[in-house]
Amino acid sequence: MSVRPPALMIQGTGSNVGKSLIVAGLCRLFANRGMAVRPFKPQNMSNNAAVTADGGEIGRAQALQSLGARIEPSVHMNPILLKPETDTGAQVIVQGKRFGTMRAREYGKTKAQLLPHVLESFSTIASNADLVLIEGAGSPAEINLRAGDIANMGFAEAADVPVVLCGDIDRGGVIASLVGTHAVLEAAERSRIKGFFINRFRGDPSLFADGVQEIEQRCGWASLGVVPWFSEANRLPAEDALGLEDGLGNGSLKIVVPVISRIANFDDLDPLRLEPSVSLQLVHPGEPLPGDADVVLLPGTKSTIGDLAFFKEQGWDIDLKAHHRRGGRIIGICGGYQMLGRTVSDPDGIEGTSGTVDGLGFLDVHTELTPEKSLVRVRGTHQTTEAAVEGYEIHIGRTEGPDCARPMILLENGAADGALSPDGRVSGTYLHGLFASDGFRAAFLGKSDLAYTQEIDAVLDRLAEHLAVVMDVERLLAIARAR
Repeated sequence: MSVRPPALMIQGTGSNVGKSLIVAGLCRLFANRGMAVRPFKPQNMSNNAAVTADGGEIGRAQALQSLGARIEPSVHMNPILLKPETDTGAQVIVQGKRFGTMRAREYGKTKAQLLPHVLESFSTIASNADLVLIEGAGSPAEINLRAGDIANMGFAEAADVPVVLCGDIDRGGVIASLVGTHAVLEAAERSRIKGFFINRFRGDPSLFADGVQEIEQRCGWASLGVVPWFSEANRLPAEDALGLEDGLGNGSLKIVVPVISRIANFDDLDPLRLEPSVSLQLVHPGEPLPGDADVVLLPGTKSTIGDLAFFKEQGWDIDLKAHHRRGGRIIGICGGYQMLGRTVSDPDGIEGTSGTVDGLGFLDVHTELTPEKSLVRVRGTHQTTEAAVEGYEIHIGRTEGPDCARPMILLENGAADGALSPDGRVSGTYLHGLFASDGFRAAFLGKSDLAYTQEIDAVLDRLAEHLAVVMDVERLLAIARAR
């Protein structure tokens, strides 16, 4: 890349230090200035994927950042997406499409070969941008992963972009994490870092002035700000399962979500978390499903058969039967829908050993897992309430059976989606994101006082204002534009 576009890479001293949120806020800050700003993350690891308009997959964090930038998400914003399937293996998505499934060691040997795809996507994103804001993954201090790296310094070096380091003071040890990162990096990598900032500070930032000075002196990097804790961060969609929290509302309608081991695409929960009329409760392994739930929602999963077994191991199948006997409602989305049927078959061993397992039996349908993957954005109508819905499909498998004669949703193209039980209290759908449709959500809940998309947009504006006050924005721009 002979002429580098204006770009800046934000790397962190570790995972979950707030890089994604900072990039989203800066995207909105510069977009509000009229700049064509683009987010980019070379490699992400998440089962919480978003579907782009052209039918590709990217990390949901980059979808939120694109919303911050006021542009449509693109597969080139996150060219490598790793979707864990086991503790040691993941599905590898390259430029939106499935590349293969690899164990960690195999991917470690392969990732350097993916760098040309990453640089191609970066060039595509940068070609019509005034500024590219790049997010690293984990930390560059993980020097055991440096060989063939495409996520942090390996990418920064290949694309010749400057780096700013983010440290999280809320978890403690921020001085050690920044100075320690400086200590383990190579000299060329240290010189690529042009500054640092402190994130998630609680209290009076002036009390940390000596700490900032200590870091500057020990590392030779300029401070670009101390960012106070942003209290509305929990109103924005979580990037991964570690960020899942109970809802913020305390309404009379109680919706319970069992947290299965391979939960995926849990952005379905985000509108419900913010809904004032809803009390959303996450039920973790080892806990029973509460007896006072109005609705039990079975979320998506990366491993339907594995999580079906996990669900039963917790005794949740017994709790769910009791919930249904008490007159409660049940809804399953994607893998959760598949689990609600009578059987799930995997003749090709896509998820492991081939065979057929019994489902939970709440819907008279049968699912067969197939290699073909459906990746598409859709619109349709909820058949019970006639409310309009928008969402996306991201699944393998076909579901058929008598209850499919009562589809949950009729799609714009005339196709039917999902199933409804004869008593109308159990429903299933392949559509993710349908609760973001205000009309459907209000119809499903009985009422709604939330305009979800507008709320997320307003929080991004407030995040941008928050950063504008405490970060040296002009210096960030100067670093990005320097040649």
